[in-house]
Amino acid sequence: MGPLLRLSVFLSRLVRNPPNRRVAWVMLGALILSVGLVVFERTIGWPEALRTEKVPMRRLGS
Repeated sequence: MGPLLRLSVFLSRLVRNPPNRRVAWVMLGALILSVGLVVFERTIGWPEALRTEKVPMRRLGS
């Protein structure tokens, strides 16, 4: 199932059976936080201290 189809199914369930007010506020807060992080990263960039370095995987038994 594609991501847009999955999103439309999720939104249709929300419209048919809306959550209570507290759950709706938590969902809205998570959405605002995620959009804020994306906007922050796109405009300012991610701090160098928070970037991860790729670590090579060691094989067991070698």
